[in-house]
Amino acid sequence: MEKRVSYSGIIIMLLVVAIITMSVGFAVYSSNLEINGTATVQNSNWNVEFDTDSFQETVGGVEPDTEPVINVTSVSYDVTLTEPGDFYEFTIDVANSGTFDAKLVGITMSDISTHSAYLKHTVTYGSTPYTTSQSGLSVPLVASDTETVTVRVEYVQPDSAADLPQTAQEVTLNVTLNYEQA
Repeated sequence: MEKRVSYSGIIIMLLVVAIITMSVGFAVYSSNLEINGTATVQNSNWNVEFDTDSFQETVGGVEPDTEPVINVTSVSYDVTLTEPGDFYEFTIDVANSGTFDAKLVGITMSDISTHSAYLKHTVTYGSTPYTTSQSGLSVPLVASDTETVTVRVEYVQPDSAADLPQTAQEVTLNVTLNYEQA
């Protein structure tokens, strides 16, 4: 029995030595690689707005009843169209002054279908005219770029005299340009 214990002790000692040798061998054949770097994140912002200095009324149209109110997020006007052929039209630039590219995803316009026999309302974005609300658009406006918007309201000659308004009609015309980050 004593021989068994001594063989067991020798085997255990040999296993311990083998494990230590393997650990040292692994440490000798290993290395660490390092990657170091620095990242600087610049400030950025979202800024799609009207360029108020670009507002221009079209010559030949009616004069507004009051001076248009123009700021970076809205334009308000008030006009009286007296007879067929009268119109009011202006252009203004939409500027992407931010650092993110934007895209026009929709145009929401007032429903003027009850007045459409004698009133035409058109918004031209870039070179595309719109007369009703549009969704699902994807018109790019890259950072530091501008796009021209033309708004026109016109009293048109209806097909039938019966379609002319019998009394003065005050029609509210709203347009919303919906932008998202590209």
